[in-house]
Amino acid sequence: MQMTQVLVAFEPDGGLAVKIDLDLTLLLGSSARYYDLATSPASRQHADVLALVPRVVDSLRLYLGETPLDLEFLGFVAAVAPQTDFLDGSLSKPSTFTFVVPRLPSVAPLTLRIPMGAEIDYPVAYTVQIPAAHVSITRWLEDGAHESAPFDWASRVPWEVAGAGGAVMAKSDPAAGFDPDRLPWYAQLAMYLRLGFRHIVPEGLDHILFVLGLFFLGITWRKLLSQTTVFTVAHATTLFLSAYGIFRLPSQYVEPAIALSITWIALENVSSPTLGIARLAVVFCFGLIHGLGFASSLSDVPFPRKDFVVALLGFNVGVDLGQLCVIALAFLAVGRFRHEPWFRARIAVPCSLVIAAIGLWWAIERIVS
Repeated sequence: MQMTQVLVAFEPDGGLAVKIDLDLTLLLGSSARYYDLATSPASRQHADVLALVPRVVDSLRLYLGETPLDLEFLGFVAAVAPQTDFLDGSLSKPSTFTFVVPRLPSVAPLTLRIPMGAEIDYPVAYTVQIPAAHVSITRWLEDGAHESAPFDWASRVPWEVAGAGGAVMAKSDPAAGFDPDRLPWYAQLAMYLRLGFRHIVPEGLDHILFVLGLFFLGITWRKLLSQTTVFTVAHATTLFLSAYGIFRLPSQYVEPAIALSITWIALENVSSPTLGIARLAVVFCFGLIHGLGFASSLSDVPFPRKDFVVALLGFNVGVDLGQLCVIALAFLAVGRFRHEPWFRARIAVPCSLVIAAIGLWWAIERIVS
């Protein structure tokens, strides 16, 4: 898969470390020239790389507000691969450029901008990290996207920052320097439990619709308990695997898949309103996908280095309590009608069709955006 990666890390000394991984075929004009550069002697390679640096920086521009950042070139590591791989246009052979920005000129939000006609490969994986605050956020820019969302770094770094003219400014968010490692394990458990609950109610609208899809299959405790248990085991599995870095998928694939899972479950309520092994298998598979969605949302959450498992367990339990809250509210709203002969035709089927339509709309929106 051809792609470009940009990693920006905020350093405690007030500067930035920037690493750019990209295939140089487009910049050099041919695979043969790229192979020649990668395998050339160090002295000749250095001169060629210095000539490429301005073009690389110009293709991937970092701004604070409307002020472009001056990147100081530090080093270059050429791609290592056989000549056949260099000549194969379907294979990515990224070389690495490293830069530094010693001092930031302002506290304005950080933005990555890609000019029209930039000679780079899409998609671009743009990652911003604040290691001291346990923050790592990745956003994907697809073909045709030319600007990332602004990142308000000044309110999240755990140190004071200097504004224009060198004046020291306090952080706009006092919690930006929060260190969860300072809390005892029981306080961490309670805090991340609340955080997990909030990721469902009220913030997780797509997960709420999926749980409602499970609910409208048939309001019996056996059906609800079977489906929610399978769903919980599945999303807990991928949440833990992803949090430990064992298995991850980019959000550009996970988010449309979550929306399609909502549509699938809701339509299955209409076409086959029975609980069987096939339904539970489908719920389990979709639970794995939703677990990856929970994991991607954790990129904005500072997790402790110590008692990490306790915090992650608390978050997962909070998610499950949020799901139970959704089911309880739905039961209070329509559960008293569950024994009526018209319940399925007038409530379960129409509600499932509305859920399916919303899920399909979200899927289309997430795929084309």
